[in-house]
Amino acid sequence: MDGLLVLTNMPDRAGAEKLAAILIEQRLAACVNILAACESVYRWQGEIQHDAEHPLLIKTTQDRYAELEAAIRANHPYELPEIIAVPVVRGLPAYLSWVLSETRAGGPA
Repeated sequence: MDGLLVLTNMPDRAGAEKLAAILIEQRLAACVNILAACESVYRWQGEIQHDAEHPLLIKTTQDRYAELEAAIRANHPYELPEIIAVPVVRGLPAYLSWVLSETRAGGPA
């Protein structure tokens, strides 16, 4: 299973919940964890920004990544959203099988 953990941030809880629901409904992710708000500090267009954001941990597969990225971009309010995919090199086999099953385009096998 070529699992991925995809990270993104949303500016508010409601937006994070909406994006998570879209990703699950479209089977682009098996699970999305919405974390508590955090403070992000970064430089954008020459200015240092301090913003509250809600991190999302998205569990998916390499096969679904392109569609997942497109869905995040289409439903994200930022001009340049953070979208980082980290390969899953190990995990509980039954959990990884569940991720694979839940992200199949046609549904579970």
